Amino acid sequence: MSRKQKIYWTCQISGWTFYTVMNLLFFKFSYDINIKDILNYMIWLPVGISITHAFRFLILKFNVLRRNIFLQVPIVIIFSIINSILFFTLTIGIAKLFGIITYKIEIFATVSTLVNLTWIFMLWAVIYFGFDIFENYKRTEIQSLKLEANTKEIELNQLKSQLNPHFMFNSMNSIRALVDEDPSRAKIAITQLSNILRSTLMMHKNRFITLEEELGLVKDYLELEHIRYEERLSFSLDIDPSTLYMQIPPMMIQTLVENGIKHGISKYPEGGSITISTKKDEQQVTIHIINTGQLKVTDSHESGFGVANTTNRLELLFGKHASFYLKNLNDRQVISEIIIKN
Repeated sequence: MSRKQKIYWTCQISGWTFYTVMNLLFFKFSYDINIKDILNYMIWLPVGISITHAFRFLILKFNVLRRNIFLQVPIVIIFSIINSILFFTLTIGIAKLFGIITYKIEIFATVSTLVNLTWIFMLWAVIYFGFDIFENYKRTEIQSLKLEANTKEIELNQLKSQLNPHFMFNSMNSIRALVDEDPSRAKIAITQLSNILRSTLMMHKNRFITLEEELGLVKDYLELEHIRYEERLSFSLDIDPSTLYMQIPPMMIQTLVENGIKHGISKYPEGGSITISTKKDEQQVTIHIINTGQLKVTDSHESGFGVANTTNRLELLFGKHASFYLKNLNDRQVISEIIIKN
């Protein structure tokens, strides 16, 4: 039996039991009752369950739940009246057949009972239809969330797939500059590149990695670039130990470091420096990448591949719980700031 069927039968049995018991108690406090009166009310339980279950069968058979609401309303009203007449006829007929009641049924009492029963069957229909509407709403919402998640996953994979070719292109340019100048150092650079690629291939499978893993990749990349730029490039790290195990998107810091070197440090004949720092407090984790360079006002939000990629991935993964800023820190340095709220 499915979960939905269990809920249905639980509601059927408990609902009709409650209705029967409440009527029996009301009758007990109003009149003196005997065993025949109790048996008369006990007939209500199986008859009520049988009629509403037959009504449910017709609803499902003729697909009433999927009909227009303007068709559902008259169907519910008509069948509630029919069900009340059927319920009254069956309960009275069974009671008379087994000699449980022998008194004459009055017209006024009959009409009053039928009206009350009609409201009971209408209430049953409202609850049943309402449960179906709620289930459909939940199902639609789940499907919508799945679709949104799948869309985000596709976008994230597309963004991650852009990282490796872009990173490879810049790294190979670095090594190419060394091949003629210093072949032995070029060999070291190729070894470092292979280590980096091995790491990125593993990272590419994950949506998140630890900051410690990301920093390992960044250090290898900076060492590789240092071979190319020599004394023109210096770097330092100031990492809060409590942030090492936080989860971040793969290659997020690396692309910003790459962006800072390409669009900042490389444009200065004397070179420059790059500093990576992290800080954690009760509300958020802040990551700063500060590099030598200067942004123009017109391109402060558009400079470099890493900027757009970082912005898009943070939005997809964290929504409003993360933010990214790129701005001039002073007349000599640019700061990239990532804030991820706890």
